[in-house]
Amino acid sequence: MKELVFGHKNPDTDAIVAAKAYSYLQNQLGADTEAVALGTPNDETAFVLDYFNEDQPRVVSTVKNEVEAVMLVDHNEPQQSADDIADVAVTNVIDHHRIANFNTAAPLYYHAEPVGCTSTIIFNEFKQRGVAVPEKLAGLMLSAIISDTLLLKSPTTTDQDVAAVKELAALAHVDYEDYGMKMLKAGTKLDDKTEEELITSDAKTFEMGGKSVRVDQVNTVDLDDVFAREDKLVAAIKQQNASEGYDLFLLMVTDILNSNTRLLVVGEPTDVVEKAFGKELVAGKMDLPGVVSRKKQVVPPMQEAFN
Repeated sequence: MKELVFGHKNPDTDAIVAAKAYSYLQNQLGADTEAVALGTPNDETAFVLDYFNEDQPRVVSTVKNEVEAVMLVDHNEPQQSADDIADVAVTNVIDHHRIANFNTAAPLYYHAEPVGCTSTIIFNEFKQRGVAVPEKLAGLMLSAIISDTLLLKSPTTTDQDVAAVKELAALAHVDYEDYGMKMLKAGTKLDDKTEEELITSDAKTFEMGGKSVRVDQVNTVDLDDVFAREDKLVAAIKQQNASEGYDLFLLMVTDILNSNTRLLVVGEPTDVVEKAFGKELVAGKMDLPGVVSRKKQVVPPMQEAFN
């Protein structure tokens, strides 16, 4: 019976690549799967797919109309998954995030590790299962790890991620440092994007203290260039808060060259943001030196502050 494999909504490079990699692995082991996506690949991912001459995945929003069972990668929370995820069986999950609001009616295969990237976990599964990684797929998985760890500079980076990058770079015949910087910069071309596109490009919703908290991250090489559009960004966020029911919206604008983030906060309660980071918001903004990871440096302190 065919199953679909996919990552989270508003997919980043790991969500796209991990689905392709895990689908390939499962098919080599005898399963019948197809990697799909819950959204169009972003500029960084498009660069990666083009560089390695790989097709973009088919985009879906619902899955029950196609299959009875699915495999999830790079996420587990229902609000980040297919719209009708509750109507299908989840047989496999490969993830590196927290587990929240997740349950199934039947047992499943669940592999989660606190590493920097889901593709690192999947690469180790290839080795454990004795399945060779093709050169092109090695390049894709290398790209996913570079993306999630910001070229191994993120605090989420582990020794496993570093080892995987070096092994995959050798398999893909790529200088990972040179290629990685080109790849990251490809994802920072923001001038042609609307404000709505910027605030939804890499956004995830979290339930904290009974509030709906939306956190979006935009990577750039020039913070001032992004904040020249601040008024329009705030207007777009306010509109989305109203239409989608978000109580609080945090826009992380991250300088990938200097590993810093400037936070733009819209909604309430704002005092919990100040409590989380021990700093005052000035005109709705806060500079966070050394902060680059939503998963490790923004969501946990926010959860603690709400609690």
